[in-house]
Amino acid sequence: MKSWIAFWNILRKDIKNYYLKPPNISWGIIFPLSWSLMQFIRSPGADMSELLPGLIAMSVLFGTTSMLAVTITFERSGKSFERLLLAPISLSLLVLAKIAGTILFGIFNAFVPIILASFFIDLHAINWQVLLFAILMIAITSALTGLLVAVSAEQVFEAQTLSNFFRFPMLFLCGLFIPISSLPVFLRPVSFCLPLTYGTDILKSTITGDNMLSPLLSFGILLIFAAILFFICRHIINRKWIL
Repeated sequence: MKSWIAFWNILRKDIKNYYLKPPNISWGIIFPLSWSLMQFIRSPGADMSELLPGLIAMSVLFGTTSMLAVTITFERSGKSFERLLLAPISLSLLVLAKIAGTILFGIFNAFVPIILASFFIDLHAINWQVLLFAILMIAITSALTGLLVAVSAEQVFEAQTLSNFFRFPMLFLCGLFIPISSLPVFLRPVSFCLPLTYGTDILKSTITGDNMLSPLLSFGILLIFAAILFFICRHIINRKWIL
């Protein structure tokens, strides 16, 4: 019980100190909204249903990785993260507590393009259970990617640079807006090594029906990615700051 109380207090502290700040809330709305409008301006005749999966995945990716990479690095520089390591909570639960807030923030970001799209296309035919679970899995894997960046960097600017090193190539390699079949042959294996590829594929299957793999297989691969990223982050934290 004490562990879960500590988990809740860490999550509440992160939400209050970071995610509920007006600049972060406005950024979470403006960023996906601006990307959505940019796609409309670039392709005025484009079908919104074809753009929506990429916009959702991108909103979750940037929302989760940006927030977590900065907050963890900031807490490390202020020595407050080291104090969290002394809390009566297991390391695994501590990692879950730190990513829980950014997962919620990423899910919040995902609904900005969905709400915008509802004014242009009919969303009633979407399987919302699959869609919501896909958004959750994208948020989890993206948050763990952001955590991996955060625990590998020493300063905030290093975390931001590393985040961009991962994120921007994903825009072109994960099938967000450019189909993987249109990529050069030597880049396609890289696409299948990125968890966002499978999350985007599930989103496409629920919104447009245009998918490469079955959603069940994609979900299984995402779970494997999440487990691997979780244990890598846990190992780095344990090696660097505990032992």
